[in-house]
Amino acid sequence: MWPKWFRGIGSTPAVHHPDRAWGWLPSRCAICRSWPQAPLCDTCISRFAPPLHRCRTCALPLPSKAQRCGACLTAPPPLDQCLTATAYSWPWTQLIADFKFHQGAGWAGPLATLMVSATSAEDVLDAADWVLPIPLSAQRLSERGYNQALLLAQQLSPNKTDAGLLLRTRHTLAQRTLPRAERLSNLAGAFAVDPLRTHEIKGRRLVLVDDVMTSGASLHTAALALRQAGAAHICALVLARTEAEQEG
Repeated sequence: MWPKWFRGIGSTPAVHHPDRAWGWLPSRCAICRSWPQAPLCDTCISRFAPPLHRCRTCALPLPSKAQRCGACLTAPPPLDQCLTATAYSWPWTQLIADFKFHQGAGWAGPLATLMVSATSAEDVLDAADWVLPIPLSAQRLSERGYNQALLLAQQLSPNKTDAGLLLRTRHTLAQRTLPRAERLSNLAGAFAVDPLRTHEIKGRRLVLVDDVMTSGASLHTAALALRQAGAAHICALVLARTEAEQEG
C-alpha cells in the first residue's frame, strides 16, 4: 500500500511534454523512497518500465522484430495501433489500484508522464484529432468519484480530450471479475458515439485512453463503435498491459 500522505496530491499540469512534468513539487519516489525525487524517479522507471518490442495492434511483447503477433494476424483487432508504457506487474499493480480505487486522483500526472514515455506515444498524440477516454457507467462513476481514464487523457492532451463523444450506454459487471471468454459479451452494446456528433468522428484520427488493458474487450468494443461512426485511424494508449498468461 502506498503511503497515505501521497494519495490525492493535487493535479499536475498537462504532461504532453514530459521534461516539464516534475517541476511543480519536490517529493519522494513512491517506489525506491529516494528524496528529493519525482514521484516516480527516472531510475525506477528505467528499471520497472523498460521499453520492449511489442505487437503493433495488441501490445503484447514479441520475441522478434515482427510487427504483429500470431493472434493479431489470424484475427486482426479493430485497432490500428496499441501502445503501452509498461507491463501490469509490480510495482505498477499497487500504484494503479491506489489511483483507481483509493482516491488517488493526484497520480494522474505522474502516470500520464509514464504513458508518454511509451514508444511512439508522443507522435500518436500529436497526430490525433481527438483523445477519448474509455467512459465509465454512471453507477461506477458515482462509486469511484472520477473516471481514471479521463484524468489520464486530460493530462496527456487537454486540448484534444473529449469525454462526451464516446458514451457508456449501460452499466456492466466489472471486467476483472469475469473469465476472458465472457468479457466481450459483457460489453456488447455498452459503448456508442453521441448520435448528434458522429460527423466529428468520420475520417478522424483517434486515441483511446485507458489505464489497464487485459483481454482488450473494452478497447475493442469502443473501437468498433468508433469504426461504425467512420473513424479513419484508432490507436489505444494504455498505462499497463497484462501479459498473455495473466489474461484468463
